[in-house]
Amino acid sequence: MNEEGLALKVDDRDNVATVFSNEVIAGSCIYVRDKKGNQEKIEVRSDIPFGHKVALEDISQGTRIMKYGECIGAASHDIKKGDYVHVHNLEALRGRGDLNGQED
Repeated sequence: MNEEGLALKVDDRDNVATVFSNEVIAGSCIYVRDKKGNQEKIEVRSDIPFGHKVALEDISQGTRIMKYGECIGAASHDIKKGDYVHVHNLEALRGRGDLNGQED
């Protein structure tokens, strides 16, 4: 198995990518590929399970999280490039009555 993992960025607007490798651990590197064939190597800052998200850039609190070209929520606090992005740092914006039509 290749020492580096693999993640996929589907849309140019995405600020997260989906990890398609097992055992991605903090301090290891992954290659992020996009649909144009571009590739970037990034160091992951925390363990990330297969099929979960990695931040492709620093994301400030309140910034929308984009995956597959769609907004999937907003950062609940600052997220660093290479961090695991999941429910602990991602706040849903859809289907919430408290936002009363403000979600996109």
